[in-house]
Amino acid sequence: MKRVTIIALLFLAAACGRFANKEQKQDNAERIVCIAKQYNEIIYALGAQQNLVGVDLSSTYPPEIESIPTVGYHRALSAEGILSTKPTLIIHDNNVGPENVMKQLADLKIPMKVFDNKGEDIESTKGLITEMGQYFHREKQADSLNRKLDSDMEKALAQQKNYTTKPKVVIIHYGRANNVYLTLMSNSTGGKMIEWAGGEIPLKGERGMQQLSAEIIAQADPDVILLTDFGYDKLGTLDQIKALPGVAGTKAAKSDRIYRVEEHDMVYVGPRTGENVMMLQELVHRNEGAK
Repeated sequence: MKRVTIIALLFLAAACGRFANKEQKQDNAERIVCIAKQYNEIIYALGAQQNLVGVDLSSTYPPEIESIPTVGYHRALSAEGILSTKPTLIIHDNNVGPENVMKQLADLKIPMKVFDNKGEDIESTKGLITEMGQYFHREKQADSLNRKLDSDMEKALAQQKNYTTKPKVVIIHYGRANNVYLTLMSNSTGGKMIEWAGGEIPLKGERGMQQLSAEIIAQADPDVILLTDFGYDKLGTLDQIKALPGVAGTKAAKSDRIYRVEEHDMVYVGPRTGENVMMLQELVHRNEGAK
């Protein structure tokens, strides 16, 4: 209770300071903290980002979002970090925590918004874009985004038919820690995208991501390895990546078919998913013959 009271006083003090200055810009405007990378990309695509004052660390697209203050990792938030932005609205996708921090924010009566559509596949993402377009009064922009997503996916799926092979692909999300790799599984969003691109992820599991040993990566013997930006950039060179335990000796390493991909392109469905599938087709089927 003492902690909640202190936070409440901090919030009220911040609010008083904001409203006491009549010359401060946008005193009556919404101050939105959005804690969901999928939501944030859609907000920017809709052109509705003008009232964003805080985002989570995992929201990295588009690049201009880096000018917005961050409030922490979406599963390790602090009330103080969020309150420092003086929010009038918190938008999140329920994948947030810890629970005690969200309760503190709820106790302070800060309005929160979660959209109904889950955005887990193309149709529900189009529903989410429509829903967010209505919420931000950007209905025309939402319609345009959905038409483009449909058109891009139609083109990607048509291109898929031109490939004669179905390469095995492994997506390593974060490089390595003690020779254990956080890896996207076949039922993840990245797995769906690889399938749409005309490849397959040979790693099966109930969860979308799993920590896998170097031995399992070696046994999968992928034709192509995709390494997300954090791990790729940390390692620095293709030769260093090819020498990793479990990676060395794979078909991908032997043929230099190891490529860098952006994490935010692989882990959620959004307005650019059709474009991203076509990008993956170019990587997965690079140097292959077509029908």
